[in-house]
Amino acid sequence: MAPIYLDYNATTPLDPAVVESMTPYLREHFGNPSSTHEYGRMAHQAVEKARTQVAELIGAQPDEIVFTGGGTEASNHALKGVVFAKPTDGGPWACDAHIITSAVEHPATLQTCDFLKRLGCKITVLHVDRYGLVNPGDVTKAIDRKTTLLSIMHANNEVGTIQPIKEIAAIAHEHGALIHTDAAQSLGKIPVDINELGVDLLSVAGHKLYAPKGVGALYIRRGVKLEPLIHGAGHESGRRAGTENVPYVVGLGMACRIARESLPQASERLRALRDRLWNHLQTGLGDQIILNGHPERRLPNTLNVNFVGHSGAELLQKVPEIAASTGSACHEGHVTLSPVLDAMGVSPDIGRGAVRLSVGRFTTEEEIDRAAQALMVQAKRVSVGQRLKSWFS
Repeated sequence: MAPIYLDYNATTPLDPAVVESMTPYLREHFGNPSSTHEYGRMAHQAVEKARTQVAELIGAQPDEIVFTGGGTEASNHALKGVVFAKPTDGGPWACDAHIITSAVEHPATLQTCDFLKRLGCKITVLHVDRYGLVNPGDVTKAIDRKTTLLSIMHANNEVGTIQPIKEIAAIAHEHGALIHTDAAQSLGKIPVDINELGVDLLSVAGHKLYAPKGVGALYIRRGVKLEPLIHGAGHESGRRAGTENVPYVVGLGMACRIARESLPQASERLRALRDRLWNHLQTGLGDQIILNGHPERRLPNTLNVNFVGHSGAELLQKVPEIAASTGSACHEGHVTLSPVLDAMGVSPDIGRGAVRLSVGRFTTEEEIDRAAQALMVQAKRVSVGQRLKSWFS
């Protein structure tokens, strides 16, 4: 029997309807969307239909959507594009922009900020509270007239905490700055509307949304100027060079359509599954299990917990029937917390037992019950073994 998949925040399987939508463009409709003949026109129409489907999911206009090679490229384009498009007195590579971000961002954002810092940009990294939340008051203190861009993720990939993007966006715009949000984890799980959030740039990752890996999108509000990340011919209205990956773009469009049509019912279903798992674990393990992240302001599918007295990595190794992720890394007996848990102030002794369990579209109640039982049995078994070892040592 295949392992129970509880790692939907890492990647999602392709929805069968997505595969079906892609198949004609992997076979007979192979044209280049920039070509003017019939093959090209069919491919072009498919790309534009997908562009509309992505836009509709987030409340944008189709011409505000640029297809990318994934969420990481989208975030790179947002940050570098804003900085490189900003006029400076010292030439095109004299970066004097000020960027504000948070300590719990995805590496696609934090590593890009590190790169821009080496070019001369000022980077302010905001702390978070014990739930992983950014305080809008800290944004107000950090922002100034030189601030060019804020980049705060919509929802955290590890603990699921949802940030107050609307409030942060209002502060950014009050000071004349742009705001980017990485919505890779939130799309399809909760409603995401660019007008409600007030963001200028938003990253989309296909493989978090039941579309293929290697495709994503960047929302760019009309009027926002970005330097292209990839230069070449005038694809994507001159904003991203390279012939569009038509089958994958079509798949992303279909995935967005399914996500839009399934909300808000999908959110409620995911929440019910997540809470069922949490209730099982809490009932069976009591104070041996601790929740990471905000108890309410959190993605409906994400459960990040500490198995107290355990190593999350070792626990999962002993439960091969479950596919999940850990919040710590073990190297030669030394456990290192993830940067997210560390930024939240989770104690290393507690956080070493962190496990992320994320449910998805194809998770069943029966799988939840089996997974909870397997985790509880192993956690109790390890605890008993540790006590016996301490008695006889």
